[in-house]
Amino acid sequence: MMRIGNGFDVHEIVSGRPLVLGGERIPAEFGLLGHSDADVVLHAVMDAMLGALALGDIGHHFPNTDARYKDANSMELLRHVVRLVTEQGYRLCNLDVMVLAEAPKLAPHVTRMRENIAGACGCDVQQVSIKATTMETLGFVGRKEGIAAQAVVLLAPLEGVSSK
Repeated sequence: MMRIGNGFDVHEIVSGRPLVLGGERIPAEFGLLGHSDADVVLHAVMDAMLGALALGDIGHHFPNTDARYKDANSMELLRHVVRLVTEQGYRLCNLDVMVLAEAPKLAPHVTRMRENIAGACGCDVQQVSIKATTMETLGFVGRKEGIAAQAVVLLAPLEGVSSK
């Protein structure tokens, strides 16, 4: 049985932190506030994968009250989630991510973000789509108060493995 999941994450823009999106450090004069590296792209991806298999959310697996996850690298957390997906007998078919950010321009970084995610998921880069849009100055994203991301994943059973 194929499984579909969606994920959403948002973090506040702050100064004094690096901006990390899709496992890529993006040149910017600001970063995102969060317990971990605040990578909204990877957080949305992980929530989509966990949701597809009814395994809870990233807050359940990596609580912000746990010091082990302070400033955690979200690429490492994603690799852990991918192991959970595999243990459940599934693999990634495809992933589609939409990043909502007024700045910086993300187009120059999309290829590396896709490569990072594909590498962590053990799939072909063609299975990973990342798009970015602005909010045309509307709302908290438009006012440059935060960045958000939403993700949709399709998981399929591993061939020759009975899914749980």
